[in-house]
Amino acid sequence: MTDNFTTTDAGVPVPSDSLSLTLGPDGPILLQDMYLIEQMANFNRERVPERQPHAKGTGAYGRFEVTNDLSSYTRAAVFQPGAVTETFMRIAGNASERGSADTLRDTRGFSVKFYTTEGNLDIVGNNVPMFFVRDPMKFPNLIRASKRRADTDLHDHNMQWDFWTLSPESAHLVTLVMGDRGIPRTYRHMNGYGLHTFSWINADGEVVWVKYHFKSNQGVECLTQEEADRLAGTDPDCNARDLHDAIQRGDYPSWSLKVQIMPFEDAKSYRINPFDVTKVWPHADYPLIDLGTLTLDRNVSDHHTEVEQAAFTPSNLVPGTGLSPDRLLLGRSFAYADAHRTRIGVNHNQIPVNAPRCDVRTYSKDGRMRFVNATDPVYVPNSAGGPQADPSRAPEVRWAADGEMVRTAYTLRPDDDDFSQAGILVRDVMDAAQRERLVHNVVLHVSAGVKEPVLSRVFEFWRNIDPEVGAKIEAGVRANLGH
Repeated sequence: MTDNFTTTDAGVPVPSDSLSLTLGPDGPILLQDMYLIEQMANFNRERVPERQPHAKGTGAYGRFEVTNDLSSYTRAAVFQPGAVTETFMRIAGNASERGSADTLRDTRGFSVKFYTTEGNLDIVGNNVPMFFVRDPMKFPNLIRASKRRADTDLHDHNMQWDFWTLSPESAHLVTLVMGDRGIPRTYRHMNGYGLHTFSWINADGEVVWVKYHFKSNQGVECLTQEEADRLAGTDPDCNARDLHDAIQRGDYPSWSLKVQIMPFEDAKSYRINPFDVTKVWPHADYPLIDLGTLTLDRNVSDHHTEVEQAAFTPSNLVPGTGLSPDRLLLGRSFAYADAHRTRIGVNHNQIPVNAPRCDVRTYSKDGRMRFVNATDPVYVPNSAGGPQADPSRAPEVRWAADGEMVRTAYTLRPDDDDFSQAGILVRDVMDAAQRERLVHNVVLHVSAGVKEPVLSRVFEFWRNIDPEVGAKIEAGVRANLGH
């Protein structure tokens, strides 16, 4: 006998790990072999549906320590001087599937869950500071255009460029992704960004607008297309492996969290729309301010339970933080929470990796996979002393808005065109070698299946970003296609 014996999921000792119950040594398997039935049934149900975007990812636990005093801008406990908060980070590809290589040219998801004393705060971002689209109506189509065709189930560059060139607001991020930053060398050597404009409110009820920047303390390093292609064939899980191994050997990666802060009134007249997620705020106007340090120091022990079932949503906000009029942010604040309810269940916040580290007092009841007891009364208002909302504990961040119900783009401001910031990125941020690699990457990508009429729109798209780069891209593609 041994104390380390196999059991069923109900804790009952099992008779064999390898042999089914049969009618004689050569006879049929018997249905009453309940352990065999449990094993096969569980195997058929091991996979929860993969996420639509960010399907393949990895994660680790850590801590966030505040190193600067920004309490004049926010009352959030997690951001008060000296506060130390446990965290969980999930890093993932974007349009890739679970079996994809880590070195695909794409954005990477960069999501952090802060287990604060006031509930969970999720910053659900990417490794890039802007996004492809600004209206949530276009988000599902963006992802579909980057996934697989309906007829062949194959990826199609023509489909991707078709969407991008018909969505000129994508120019800024397409330029970044097609450049060096499109393939990080490791997850440790890339930045993270909250993408959107959020709001903070302080103890006096004053509101400011804020953007989050996680700057890698390991530096930013990238792969060339050729290096990435080689690793895709030799070690497709290289980035996940690198993060795990670094933490395991005690080489804990860290990021400095910095913020840009815009006074509330500035947003009304600033030269670009500060809530347009396809744009960035120039640092000359709103410099980065140090807030704290995020360090990853503990690997997960079960990938499925902790990484695959981790659930992040921008609607997880704590007192002192809030949303903004950013349309895509408002759409995501519904879509992400709804995706988790669909994918892993309405009680996903009871899964340990998602569970708050503070008291939970809710009237939520029942539903699939609920294992935390509901307590009477299960309704409100009640006369039994149940919890009651306290507006003073959770001040909502509010702003005024009015107007007729319309379906229209943002009102244009002086510098609100779609191509200017992309052009600045090409001419003023990239050096000559980076521009050459950008051209090389685009030529390779476009030459792999992009056809007319999309092809002509690709050339126009790049000429609008920068005439010289556009001309080089057209020349390179036409040479590859023999035109």
